[in-house]
Amino acid sequence: MLALVAALTSPAAVQPCTASQLSGSFTFVPGSPGAGSVSYLLRLRNRSSKTCFVSGLAQLRLLSKTGRPLPTKVAPAFRPGLTAVRVVLRPGRSAKAEARFSPDIPGPGEPQTRGPCEPKAHKVRVAPPPGGGTLVGPVMPPTSVCEHGTISLKALSPG
Repeated sequence: MLALVAALTSPAAVQPCTASQLSGSFTFVPGSPGAGSVSYLLRLRNRSSKTCFVSGLAQLRLLSKTGRPLPTKVAPAFRPGLTAVRVVLRPGRSAKAEARFSPDIPGPGEPQTRGPCEPKAHKVRVAPPPGGGTLVGPVMPPTSVCEHGTISLKALSPG
């Protein structure tokens, strides 16, 4: 019986988080502006009653105020060949990933004067790795993401 209890609570028995277990947000990092770019923090919180895990690079899609998809190009902000960390999320715990992008320097093919380079993102759709589904969270404050939505994103870590 003791072996069965140990197996049920071992790290190997923890299942990947699905989107329905999580809430998310994409929030400006104070003090981050520099060299034409800013950082926002993607935070995924386990809002379920079960422990689960996330690992790797989240898939993001920026959305308008009405939920319309906006240009989004996510590039990993780490060297190829690095191993992702398995982040175990007990109920109420969070994982984070830092995103860096330009909110106001247009890329090729974007308006060069008067107005934002891209429409403001008010929401973000997230597919948490390696679980299934997607969730939508707020972008606080709403922002343009120039260079056709290019975002440099770090892998998820505890936080």
